[in-house]
Amino acid sequence: MTTTFHRNWRDVPEGTWRWPNFSPAEIACRGTGKLLINEPALDKPQALRDRLGKPLIVRCAYRSPEHNLAVGGATRSKHLEGAAFDIAMANHDSVAFEAAAREVGFLGFGFYPRSGFMHVDLGQARQWGERFPARPVPFAPETPPVREILAQSRTMKGGGAAGVATLGAAGVEVAQQVLTETQTAILPLVPYLDTLRWVFIAVALGGIAVTIYARLDDWKRGRR
Repeated sequence: MTTTFHRNWRDVPEGTWRWPNFSPAEIACRGTGKLLINEPALDKPQALRDRLGKPLIVRCAYRSPEHNLAVGGATRSKHLEGAAFDIAMANHDSVAFEAAAREVGFLGFGFYPRSGFMHVDLGQARQWGERFPARPVPFAPETPPVREILAQSRTMKGGGAAGVATLGAAGVEVAQQVLTETQTAILPLVPYLDTLRWVFIAVALGGIAVTIYARLDDWKRGRR
């Protein structure tokens, strides 16, 4: 087993650290800053990181003897050998994580769902603690059928245009009759009003055509 000890993780020479997804500070003792580099052991979390394709948030890796005593760690804890890692499960599915950890060679597993991490080590094959509860997978919300807002509906727009144009044509006709009967002084305007009436009629017909087309198009799309 290739191991190197440093009194502080800052003492690691540049260019000698070969685990790209982890830093010496992450692996060092949280209480003292001391670092035991256990190369074969460190290869395992790197392989696990590569397999999962997600960051591993290391809660604890190496523990110095004094820090291990202070936190009540086991006297033969694999953390003392730099061969154990406590990994947060916040960004992992615990079942998938455990399966991948076993595949890369971890043998010891401790489950701490209340604290939100899983312990993995290279000791004997064993496990303890209660497994993480299954996370409910939310169903994708049902997509409601596409409905046009009434004010934006092509059918309503077409029908509205037809209605307005029809009223306009009727209004022009009434105005034309009134002008013809009572306003002889502006009789020259009557021909223009007649033309305007036909314009409104044309707009009404166009609105009706748009309404019919919109209905047919919506029926083809299954929107009604």
